[in-house]
Amino acid sequence: VADAQYGLYVWPCAVVLAQFLWAHRDGLRGKRVLEVGAGAGLPGVLAARCGAEVLLSDGEELPRCLRHCRRSCRLNGLPRLPVLGLTWGRLAPPLLALPPLDIILGSDVFFDPKDFEDILTSVYYLLEKNPHAQFWTTYQVRSADWSIEALLCKWKLKATRVPLHSFSADKEHLAGSSLPGRHTIEMIIISLATPDGT
Repeated sequence: VADAQYGLYVWPCAVVLAQFLWAHRDGLRGKRVLEVGAGAGLPGVLAARCGAEVLLSDGEELPRCLRHCRRSCRLNGLPRLPVLGLTWGRLAPPLLALPPLDIILGSDVFFDPKDFEDILTSVYYLLEKNPHAQFWTTYQVRSADWSIEALLCKWKLKATRVPLHSFSADKEHLAGSSLPGRHTIEMIIISLATPDGT
């Protein structure tokens, strides 16, 4: 990685999540979508191009990433797409002021285990505020020791695995790009658990 701010790159997980959005594009029109840890914003930009009402966000302490995300919006013909500074685990005014949401997107946000609980804390807050919303996320399997299972239980969240072949993302090259390559990518949909834990 050439820069400490990972959000300046399109990562393999972003291409896989974008493929999922493309496969479900007919259902995106009018949906209210927030992309967290957007970086270059590929999934969120695609959702906006498919007719969703999108907000992009990345860490408020990463101004270079936020500028890069805004530039990506301009280059994709979406100069007015809002880009917010939101930091995982922090209940700051921008997070509290978010409008109602239907979908939360996050590609490769489960990158560093020290951030896992902060991410799920923010996701839990958003899902509690929007009980019918879902968090659609893709992640790269980097270590068998890294798991969010215990944190999902702690925060009363459930995860449903989405097989990549179900949306034609089980290939080394998607949409004319060389990504995702030979990386092991997984996709899950996270939602609030029901009172019985399911």
